[in-house]
Amino acid sequence: MDWSLLNFARSGLAVLLSLLLILYWYIRIPNDMPQNIPTVPIYISIMGLWSDMGQDDIYDKWLRPKLEKYGAVKIWFAGRWNVLATRPRLLVDMFRHEDVYAKAGSQKKIPWSVIASLVGDNIINAHGENWKLYTSIMKPGLQRRITDSGPLLLKSRRFVDVLIEEQGGLDSGGVLVNPIIQRWALSCMGINFMNVDLECLEKPGQRLEQLQTIIKKTLFKPLFFNFPDLDRYPTLFPQRATAFSIMQEFGDLLVETVKQRIQTTDADGEQVVDGLDKALATNEITTEQYRANLKVTFLTAHENAQQLLNSAIWVLGSNTTIQDKLREEVLSLSTSNPTTDQLNSLPYLYAVILELLRLYPPVSQLINRVTTSSAVLGGEVPIPNHTWVGWNAYGVHTDPNVWGSDARTFRPERWGGDVKGIHGAVRSKTVQCHFIAFNSHSRKCLGQGFAVLQMKVCLFEMARRLVWVVDPDYELKLTSGGIMAPLGLRAIMTERVEVKEGNWQGEDK
Repeated sequence: MDWSLLNFARSGLAVLLSLLLILYWYIRIPNDMPQNIPTVPIYISIMGLWSDMGQDDIYDKWLRPKLEKYGAVKIWFAGRWNVLATRPRLLVDMFRHEDVYAKAGSQKKIPWSVIASLVGDNIINAHGENWKLYTSIMKPGLQRRITDSGPLLLKSRRFVDVLIEEQGGLDSGGVLVNPIIQRWALSCMGINFMNVDLECLEKPGQRLEQLQTIIKKTLFKPLFFNFPDLDRYPTLFPQRATAFSIMQEFGDLLVETVKQRIQTTDADGEQVVDGLDKALATNEITTEQYRANLKVTFLTAHENAQQLLNSAIWVLGSNTTIQDKLREEVLSLSTSNPTTDQLNSLPYLYAVILELLRLYPPVSQLINRVTTSSAVLGGEVPIPNHTWVGWNAYGVHTDPNVWGSDARTFRPERWGGDVKGIHGAVRSKTVQCHFIAFNSHSRKCLGQGFAVLQMKVCLFEMARRLVWVVDPDYELKLTSGGIMAPLGLRAIMTERVEVKEGNWQGEDK
């Protein structure tokens, strides 16, 4: 008998068993996790390793039945077990009691990770005194009232120009819209939050634009997204070392870009970058806090609008009846240069955007709160101290127990027929946590007003100048994780004859 071979086999078996024990300990469900809610099997969370199913399909097949029955589940996310809720009364408790369910993002959960190196400690995920500090600095810029719609109109016009140009260069089929939408979203973000025209629509292929595409692909790689502890070992995974360097390059380039901007005065008040610059100069915040909040503003202020517009082109290009009704309202203004107040007077435009946010919430799921003590969520779900909890907006927004039997039907009319009534519906549904596209209660998104206005301007310009349909060869597939939006959407763009021939019947030519 070859004893050396036998000993080698025994050693190999011992190593394998040790690795299996370590893996079991790593992925096991802690004993103190709530027992009265079901568990979503871990393989569902890591499906991206072998499947490219859209997150809507994943939710419908494996999460919806459990969440609509129990209101909450245990789910694997970012290297640990968490509690995910969709029942509104559970969410009301979570959002109202931030002293118990404290905001905390990747900088707390997985501080060694690539995503933590990207976002740092910022206004979205900070808690306590840091959050109050960041809010005092950034809130004026995030919530400033935009009275001059001109800059956004110019960018949206250029966006439509590019769509028409791209369509004209095709022999058949539709335009791949997402890359162009990203350039539009970055341009709008720059002129309204960074006080700089990035000129992404005018000069495509800039490094900041390229980095956004790279970063999104890097962050949501299924293996590292679900097992972020692997980011601790960049020497073993060279692609993660590259990922860290990309995040550093982005931060450096962004800071350099805003430093070199030509200082201008905005008629609607100081922008976010102006407040951050002053806070850094007076030592209210550190350089790292400055960088983190600059980056998170850049990322969130373009990404959510980008993906919502993707969804808008899909929905309105698939249902031309809704598109025609929107166009009829837009043309009723009899102007190609509407003021902010005029845009805000259009109820159907507002309702279409809200319905997009309901059925296609860009931030569809977020688990970025951690308990500061033992708690009973909503008086129903006992949660131990230091447990991460979160929500799924897509689940809330498509639950027939919340929205009725037509919960999954795109029906803008559900929001009301006049602007005042729609505002009231939004307030009521947000407070009740029936509608959480912008979160709720004390941590509602400070930039939601601008996000809605930006969409109003762009959809106004698109409906005024274009008729579009989804490319008949395109089949809807939503992203498998992260931001929710159609993947690879192509749409056929046709310039309206009245606009093309200069026959606009209104006060503007």
